[in-house]
Amino acid sequence: MAKLHGTSFLSLALLMFCFSHSGESSRYDQEELQWLDDKDDEISMVQSRHSALTTCDFSKGKWVYDQTYPLYDATCPYLSTAVTCRKNGRPDSDYEKWRWKPHGCSIPRFDALDFLGRMRRKRIMLVGDSIMRNQWESLVCLVQSVVPPARKTVIYNGPTMAFLALDFEMSIEFCWAPFLVELRRGPDGKRILHLDSIEENAKYWRGVDVLVFDSAHWWTHSDKWSSWDFVMEGNNVYKSINPTIAYEKGLTTWAKWIDLNLDPRRTRVFFRSMSPRHNRDNGWKCHNQREPLENFSRPHVPEQLIVLQKVARRMEFPVYIQDITIMSALRRDGHPSVYGRASGDKNNQQLKDRSSDCSHWCLPGVPDTWNEILNAAL
Repeated sequence: MAKLHGTSFLSLALLMFCFSHSGESSRYDQEELQWLDDKDDEISMVQSRHSALTTCDFSKGKWVYDQTYPLYDATCPYLSTAVTCRKNGRPDSDYEKWRWKPHGCSIPRFDALDFLGRMRRKRIMLVGDSIMRNQWESLVCLVQSVVPPARKTVIYNGPTMAFLALDFEMSIEFCWAPFLVELRRGPDGKRILHLDSIEENAKYWRGVDVLVFDSAHWWTHSDKWSSWDFVMEGNNVYKSINPTIAYEKGLTTWAKWIDLNLDPRRTRVFFRSMSPRHNRDNGWKCHNQREPLENFSRPHVPEQLIVLQKVARRMEFPVYIQDITIMSALRRDGHPSVYGRASGDKNNQQLKDRSSDCSHWCLPGVPDTWNEILNAAL
């Protein structure tokens, strides 16, 4: 992986993408302009497409075992050690072979060349926390095998990283912003969450064609593991604040930025719902699980999803909420558990002494389905 910083990254990015914002010299082909037309009815067109997506409810369905999965090999070089569960000693592999089947409709099987062709000369950016990084690695691994080694690379700039498919002049990027709004350190080193400040993160989102957001987990950390020391809104400083109220205020700041700064004729915006954690019993709820649950008699709807839907309804910009919470909650078998790091001696006592990760996801695995749904929505 090549590491480029500062102006060198910006120069390369500008060279690759500047034509998407230039004039007559570099126009997209007509078929590549499906959401970038400048006709009078284009906003209505975007909103109609947004409404049409709801006719297929990808969030309701069941997991079916499919021997033709996974969609890529677990040796994909862009995977973090923490999610290469089989390489880390996990003895089973069935968690890689479950496919999500929605009720009454279907999800097209991911085709890497088709995806790259549709994303030609475009930037797609996933914004959020480490679970969004999980999804970014999945999406990169879904496409990278069809790109020759000399025609792909990863570059870094501040809180962002970008996989570049050079022949397609496109990028799949990740931006670290777990709150979306800004978390800064004060003079005394204390962490201050600014509910009404976002530009330091949002400056990286400008000029992107497809934005996929996620923000939930860091808002739910307990007092013992709180992600901030103080919360600020305007000149008001709070030591303690209801996390749900803080989350709504932070999301509202994000929503206002989207409404004021993005054009639905140029940019598609998605917001992925909260990825569930199977962390009860000290994180051992997912340990040794081998298959999905069939269903829930009374599915739990996270409060964060309700807040997200409330904020999105107030927006002028059409945002597609990708609800993956219930489908993923059925997959307690899909987490790294104790296989989040490599071990030469995998005896039972050593595994028992490890912490168990029931938040992130093994890859190949569940985030591949999130990306198949994203691909279908695009």
